[in-house]
Amino acid sequence: MTVDAYSFGRIRIDGVDYTSDVLVFPQRVRDRWRRREGHSLCMEDLAEVLADPPQHLVVGSGCYGNMRVPEETLNALRARGIAVKVCITGDAVAELNRLQREAARVVGALHLTC
Repeated sequence: MTVDAYSFGRIRIDGVDYTSDVLVFPQRVRDRWRRREGHSLCMEDLAEVLADPPQHLVVGSGCYGNMRVPEETLNALRARGIAVKVCITGDAVAELNRLQREAARVVGALHLTC
C-alpha cells in the first residue's frame, strides 16, 4: 500500500481517498480507525495491529501533532519488538512509504486531522 497524497483530513492510498483516520497494513487499509481516547494512543487502540505484529509501526500524530503517544504505550510496543516512529502525519506518510520500499513489514497508524 502506498500513500499517494495527504492533506488535513484526507489521505489517498493506492488511488483510494479516505477522510477518517486509518491503519495502513501491507495489503489493506482499515479506515474509520478510532481510539478509546480521541487524542491519545493506547495499546487497546492497536489490537488489530498487534494481532500480527509488524517490524515497524509508524504513527502519524496529526497535521499539528496533537495526538499523544504516552511513554507507556511506546515502551509496551518496543517490549514486543516493534520499532516505533512517531511524527506529524505528513512526515509519517513519507516514513511509511520509505519503509515499505525497503520491504520491511510496516504498519501505519495515521491520525488525519489536528
